[in-house]
This record gives sequence, structure tokens and C-alpha cells, in this order.
Amino acid sequence: MVRRHRLKGVPELIAAVREGAEDLAGEVLDSMMTKDTGFFRDWKPFVHLRDENLRDLSHARVRDKSVRILCAGVSTGQEAYSAALTVLESGWFMSDWNVDIIGIDLSVSALAVAARAAYTQFEVQRGLPIQVLAHHFTKQDDAWLLDDAVRRMVEFKTWNLLADLTPFGRFDVVMCRNVLAYFDLQSKAAVLRNLARLLPKDGRLYLGAAETPSGVTDGFRTVDAALAVYAPN
Repeated sequence: MVRRHRLKGVPELIAAVREGAEDLAGEVLDSMMTKDTGFFRDWKPFVHLRDENLRDLSHARVRDKSVRILCAGVSTGQEAYSAALTVLESGWFMSDWNVDIIGIDLSVSALAVAARAAYTQFEVQRGLPIQVLAHHFTKQDDAWLLDDAVRRMVEFKTWNLLADLTPFGRFDVVMCRNVLAYFDLQSKAAVLRNLARLLPKDGRLYLGAAETPSGVTDGFRTVDAALAVYAPN
């Protein structure tokens, strides 16, 4: 990065960021972010989403025929697309339902990959069932392209979890998995407060297996501790 921008070294890079070079600051932040993800990561929460949460929502939202899912820290998009595929494969919703899935992340480069929805052989082998691959992806050269019907279910936006999330409106499901581990305690509390404001009483928050709101905030109650599923108080 220093060479690409013809800077003399890291001190000059830091000085440029401090002087307000927003594009450079975004590039530095992007390069520091962890982008490890995969389809149906840890898979059991997606079984819960399909067999319990989406089932309940199909009854509770039958009048509005609308379900909204937020995937936070979505990186290159696999988790958001896993949520979309879970909705499609669940069988709980008819074609006249509106399913709105939004994926947010700070990394512009990661979200560009997510929007293209073209994944390598290695990426589709990480957790993606072969029948789902055959049904919803098309091989093109060295990439696997996700079907347009699935891609249209998901919208990606660059957003900071510590910023106000209320412009996105309310969500029935929030997936914020393996994200809180990168925040300090104060920031975790702020993120969880932000997420709690987005969920109705029957909404569900999915965290990573090693993450919990316990000891951080009293804004959530436990639905399934083993799967890290929580509901707002």
C-alpha cells in the first residue's frame, strides 16, 4: 500500500490518514479486516433458522407476508446467501412473500466480491451441500456463479455496526456471527444495543458459537445457548 501510493513509509501513511485522506483511510481499514467466512458456517444455526425460526415467522407474518433478515459483518457474502438459500429451501414461504435480506460490512472490497456472487471451487466446497450447489449455481470457467433469483434476494451495503442502524428499519432475524469477538467490551455493548433496537419481541439474534450477550448487556434473553440464539427483552 505504501509503494502503491508512492509514500516513503508507514509514518507517512499514518500522517496522510490523520490529515483526512478518506480513501486512503478506508483502504487501510479494509486491509486490516478479517474476511474469513464460508457457506452455512457451523451449519446447525441454519437448521434452527429453517426448522424453527422461519417456521414460526411463516405463521406470525402471514398477514404482511414479509420477512426481513440482516446479516452483519457479511464479508464476501456467503452468510447472507446462505440465509437466502435457507429461506428458499425451507418451503415455508410462497412466491407472493417478500423476503428482504441485507448484508452489511465495512470492507468495500469484500462487498464487491459479495455483489458479484462468483465463488471459487474452494469457496463452494466450504460448507455448501452438493445438492444446493447443483440447484442454485452455474459453473463458468473457474468460478461458480450464484443464480440471479438468489442474488436478487440480497442487498449489500457498506456500514459500521457501531453507527446508527435504525435507517434500515426493523428485522425479524439478525445474524451477527463471529463478529463481536473483534470488539472490546464497550463496543460489544454498543453493537448489541444497536441490534436490539432492530428486533421485535419475537425476533431472533444469531451470534457465533463463542459469543454471548451475557455479561455485556441485559437487552437479550437466551433462546438456545448451544446455538447462540437470543431474543430481545
